[in-house]
Amino acid sequence: MAKLVLDWKDGQEDSKLERSLGPLMLWGLGVGYVISGMYFGWNLGLEKGGTLGLGIATFFIMLMYVTFSLCYTELACAIPKAGGAFDYADRALGRHLGFVAGMAQIIEFVFAPPAIAFGIGAYFHLLFPELPVIGVAVFCYFAFTLLNILGVKASASFELFITIVAVVELLIFSGFTLPHFQIENLTINSFPNGIEGIFMAIPFAIWFFLGLEGIANVAEETINPQKNITIGFASAMFTLAVLATLTFSSAVGVAGWEAVVFDADGNISDSPLPLAIKHIPAVSDVFYHLLIWIGLFGFVASFNGLLLAAGRATYEFGRSGNAPSFLGKINPKFKTPAVALIFNMAIGIIALFTGKTGDIITIATFGALSLYILSMISYFQLKRKMPELERPFKAPFYPLFPTIALVIAVVAIISMSVYNPMLAAIFFGLMAVAFGAYYLFVKPQ
Repeated sequence: MAKLVLDWKDGQEDSKLERSLGPLMLWGLGVGYVISGMYFGWNLGLEKGGTLGLGIATFFIMLMYVTFSLCYTELACAIPKAGGAFDYADRALGRHLGFVAGMAQIIEFVFAPPAIAFGIGAYFHLLFPELPVIGVAVFCYFAFTLLNILGVKASASFELFITIVAVVELLIFSGFTLPHFQIENLTINSFPNGIEGIFMAIPFAIWFFLGLEGIANVAEETINPQKNITIGFASAMFTLAVLATLTFSSAVGVAGWEAVVFDADGNISDSPLPLAIKHIPAVSDVFYHLLIWIGLFGFVASFNGLLLAAGRATYEFGRSGNAPSFLGKINPKFKTPAVALIFNMAIGIIALFTGKTGDIITIATFGALSLYILSMISYFQLKRKMPELERPFKAPFYPLFPTIALVIAVVAIISMSVYNPMLAAIFFGLMAVAFGAYYLFVKPQ
């Protein structure tokens, strides 16, 4: 891997990403970035808010993502750059806030994969108890970082395949559990912490959709991005909204929310779907283990996809001069940001060893919400400052939709800060240190 990283040139010809992605691969990436959120993580919100609390939080978060993704699509089509939110904020709000948006994006994309790697390790541990969770997670980091170095088309093709398998698995799971669905199971202790539980459940509702905006980060590798980015965002968001609703209701409807949060020993579990299956009578061990094996595809799809998006975000930071320039290098043979990918892997492995899945999810969510807020402010600003900017796609119902997305994101980040003060301090501390280093050493104009 070291040879792959060091084998670069500095010529302009080698500094360009290769365009090879069409609308189907963009759908695969968009759904793949997110789909592990259907397999684990969201169930931790049930402990905070119960069925009703998490359900209400999920409704508003889904509304935020629908309105946000339409506006973000407009930005991605107008400014098809690998930096995504960084490039939009840099253009609209200036270098300083552009850096803040880019750093928030990197925190989201770099901290989400370790949480997913924990999920992969937990599922493997169910099948092979002798395998350590951390060991499996670290192995996945090395294997899929290498895959992403070898080429975006190979990575995206693999992503499309495993995403389709993961979607089919969720449909099979729902088809198997829905015959055992009972509406009264949704009402058992459904609001344990009252209104407060809604706000406490927000980061786990976001986990259902976190990462969708990563489609924008492959805009420079997309064929006809002004058209295909629109198709990719719209089709992925629709797919995810349907899957989130189906998974939530079918899993909890089998035996109530506690059955998909706590395992047989009373410990909080990262494997809600296998827990739900265990409450269905006459389930054979063969079918149970088959579902776990197929379920791993969902984790792998998100893990691989977010590594890809994170690599592009970090690469753009290096290329633009907002981070050390070596991060902005492209491997001339594979046309991929190899150095950025390995740099992100190192940070992710360090996060893995904290062993705190819920905390990592929450920090990634802080990054996502900061990105959404600055992106919507950028959206308004670009509408005002650059009305002549070519916009091949225009979000409907301006200014209502960006206002809805902005308001919900602001309420969400305030709520998360109130209920997670220590994690909020860590996130904003990371942002402050990064901005200080940027201001002192980059010396922007």
